[in-house]
Amino acid sequence: MNFMGTRKQDEFLLEAKRTRTRPPPLYKVLLLNDDYTPMDFVIIVLQKFFGMDRERATRVMLQVHREGMGICGVFPRDIASTKVEQVVSFARQHQHPLACVMEEN
Repeated sequence: MNFMGTRKQDEFLLEAKRTRTRPPPLYKVLLLNDDYTPMDFVIIVLQKFFGMDRERATRVMLQVHREGMGICGVFPRDIASTKVEQVVSFARQHQHPLACVMEEN
């Protein structure tokens, strides 16, 4: 009879190291008040680019009018940047000086 020997090797225990990835930083997109852009145009912008219904868009527009700025939404940086560009471009196409900016949340 021939027996095969078994050798016990050093055992390595692999432990799963938990790494926590942080979500990307978010940015607020803000509309800034001016004395020239019509309120109805601001409502259209909020509906078109931020998917707001007329009631919510009106509330945000009034916040912009009364407080000098209003939050349109909070997004990852690339989306926020795109929204700002879209709003500014749309406003310029319609000869309005509406300002839209983003800031880290």
